[in-house]
Amino acid sequence: MNKEAILEGLLFVVGDDGLTLTQIKDILELNDDEAKELILSLKDKYEKDDRGIRINFLGNTFKLTTKKEHKEYYQKLIENEENNNLSQSALETLAIIAYNEPITRLMVDEIRGVSSREMIRKLVAKGLVKEVGRSDLPGRPILYQTTSEFLDYFGLSSKEDLPKFDMMVEEATDSVDLYDSKYIEE
Repeated sequence: MNKEAILEGLLFVVGDDGLTLTQIKDILELNDDEAKELILSLKDKYEKDDRGIRINFLGNTFKLTTKKEHKEYYQKLIENEENNNLSQSALETLAIIAYNEPITRLMVDEIRGVSSREMIRKLVAKGLVKEVGRSDLPGRPILYQTTSEFLDYFGLSSKEDLPKFDMMVEEATDSVDLYDSKYIEE
């Protein structure tokens, strides 16, 4: 097996979380020198002019990142009107933030039932959501809220213009004995 290709795939899969040297060693069953040599080999290939990404060591982890020298093109992509259409998951994430702001990413994840990390990052890049501080929860997670660009995008004069909705919570009327079973032991 080509361990360099496996490392490349691993770095892609973990995204912004990155991988520590220890994780790389454990997953690929390598010693320190083999892991460092593998990382350097892949890093050298990405440093060539014909590549658009590189491996960076950030926050004690190795991550795939874009090259800074291509920044102006990435900015054009974000600003391009054709790319400003919002997906269903982006709209869902925006709605959760708008109705619950300020809110942490983990709270958004709990409501959606899936990870919202990439979606929130995209919404921040589009200027529809911004970081507004840190929560007092353990780990002090970032708090997010919508921006004035969000209001402009949806043609709202203020957040009070958001559609109202009632959360309907149905209470169970039938009590269920959790110890009853349709299966009978014989």
